Formats: sequence, structure tokens, C-alpha cells
Amino acid sequence: MKHLLPFVLFLMLCCPFYASAQEAKGTTYRKISNDRLSAVKVTNLKNRIAATSDELGNYTIRANIGDTLEFTKLDYTVQKQEYEGFSMVVYMQPEFKLGEVRITGQTKKQELKEIMGAYRSKGTFYNGKPPALSFLTSPITGFYELFGKNPGRARRFATFAKHEVEASEVDRRYNKPLVMRITGLKDTAQVQKFMDYWRPSFEDLKIWADYDLIKHIKTNFEYFRKEGDKGGLPKLY
Repeated sequence: MKHLLPFVLFLMLCCPFYASAQEAKGTTYRKISNDRLSAVKVTNLKNRIAATSDELGNYTIRANIGDTLEFTKLDYTVQKQEYEGFSMVVYMQPEFKLGEVRITGQTKKQELKEIMGAYRSKGTFYNGKPPALSFLTSPITGFYELFGKNPGRARRFATFAKHEVEASEVDRRYNKPLVMRITGLKDTAQVQKFMDYWRPSFEDLKIWADYDLIKHIKTNFEYFRKEGDKGGLPKLY
């Protein structure tokens, strides 16, 4: 025993990792839900050891206090958390991929632009709103813009086009899959009823990040869920 003591002390001094390493445990969830996530890759960025969460979202990995753990899964935002010596619950944020909707919206914008180009090719140069100097540089064009038949149509179409482009942008970010994901609703009729009750404006979405949109959906849905059957609900903002 006396001969073993120096050897044990040597291991404790020279191999602190093995003396202090722990089994870091925790569970991975899908954010804004109680759904556990399997197949989440957990990587200790210090020692590069990796593990994967099981079908119940549970994981175990060797880590020391202060090590940074990275959590990755396809279609989810990467999460990083520092291990502090106790069980870690990690909420993975889904990535919002609306590529197909974005393409459709862009196509509509291109179509509207082409139609406005057709108006201009017929002599409607300013969408029916000529600047004051146009009367000096080209009097005929100025009067045509104010009183011609095409300028009136161009003004109405420009208003329509602006509304369509803005509506497409709202639909791109505020849609049934997103609402179902945030509210947990499965009945598409109820989803549509809620979306008819509350729809963000284009001006709101210009300044809202995804977090702001999700927060407003949750706030309005809570009120809708409690008062929705009474009719005549005031809008929350």
C-alpha cells in the first residue's frame, strides 16, 4: 500500500481530467412545445467528444464544468450552452424555411412590374402622377398624365399592385404552417378562424423579427382561445 500511494498521487496531479470529468446529462426539446427531440448531436467543443440524444431526447456526454456543449440538428438553429454541473434542458429553435412562398411572391412582383411597364410603353410615364416640372419639359405628357384614360387605370393598378405585393409579404411570413406550429392547433378550420381574427399588417412585419411575430401570435391566440366563441372580439396588438 505504501508503494501505491505515490502512484495514486501522481495520477491525481498529472491527470486532472480523469479525476474531475463528469457525465453531463440532459434532455433536448423542440422550442415552444413539449416535444422531445431525438437525434440531436451534442458536441463538447473543448474535448471534441460527441454524443446523440435518444428517442426520448435524453443525452449523456463526458464534460467538465465550464465546457461548452454544442447542439445541432438538421432544420434547427445551432444552440450552445455552458455545462455548470447539473442536468441541462435545451430547447432547439426550428428554422423557418419558406423558400417556395418566397419564389411565388417574387414572381408576382415581377408580373406586376411587367404590367406597369406596359402602361409606360403606352405613354403613361409617371403612373398618373406627373411631377410639376413635366409640364415645363413636355406639356402634352403632363396633361395626358392628368386627364388621359390610361393614367387613371395606371393609378388604380399601381394601388392594386402595392396592396398585392404587401399582402404577399404578409402571407410569406404569416401562414397556416407557422400558426399551427406556434399554437398547436391541428384543425385547419380553427387555424383559419384565428387567422381571420388576427392578421399582422405589412407595416408591423417590416419592423418585427421572427421572435416578435411569434410573441404576437401567442398573445393573440391566448385571448382568442379564451374569448373566441363569444364573437365581436377586439383586436390585440
